[in-house]
Amino acid sequence: MTVKRSWVAIQHVPYEHPGLIAEAASRRRVELRLCHPYRGEPLPSSEEIDGLVVMGGPMGVSDTAEHPHLAREAELIAAMVRAGRPVLGVCLGAQLLAHALGASIYRGERAEIGLGTVSLTPAGCEDPVLGSLEADTLPVVHWHQDTFDLPDDASWLARSALFPHQAFRVGKRAYGFQFHLEVNRELAEAWREHLPAGVSLTDASIGRRALDAFFEHAGARS
Repeated sequence: MTVKRSWVAIQHVPYEHPGLIAEAASRRRVELRLCHPYRGEPLPSSEEIDGLVVMGGPMGVSDTAEHPHLAREAELIAAMVRAGRPVLGVCLGAQLLAHALGASIYRGERAEIGLGTVSLTPAGCEDPVLGSLEADTLPVVHWHQDTFDLPDDASWLARSALFPHQAFRVGKRAYGFQFHLEVNRELAEAWREHLPAGVSLTDASIGRRALDAFFEHAGARS
């Protein structure tokens, strides 16, 4: 009998839930428990969980006065990476992953919001997750203005015309995606009232394949 693995997804605001990430986790028999630190829920320790997903949010990495849990999240992320356990950081989560590993986070020249694309780097084309999609350019959802430098020893996986650092991997199992692949119809609807006027979203169907590949590769037991 296959035993379910225990993962936690950190959610920062009510409307940014895991979407397709949760669906992919379920297909891989990964038990993905939601943690809402903005409600005062305690974060797990790295010893308690097999993997970690860190979702997006409108706050920034440095907004620790208003959101003190962000500093504790960075400590948890760093501990997970040191332990060789899988991490998936999305948007703010990718920025927290970069920050936890010593990279600088800063404001970009202008926001990147709505349907768009990213281009894979040579390393991205060879990556077991993004490279499995067998395409040099991927359709994604953007919603960010902050960006980051790559952590030391990170593999640079994807870029866009506005922001060069769109995806990276540290080691074999820690991934940061500045863009969103988790958007399903339910999530797109939840975001509608929070997006700028005129911005519409669609189901990121390519996200299903990418997230299945993430749980197949990074989520596999070592």
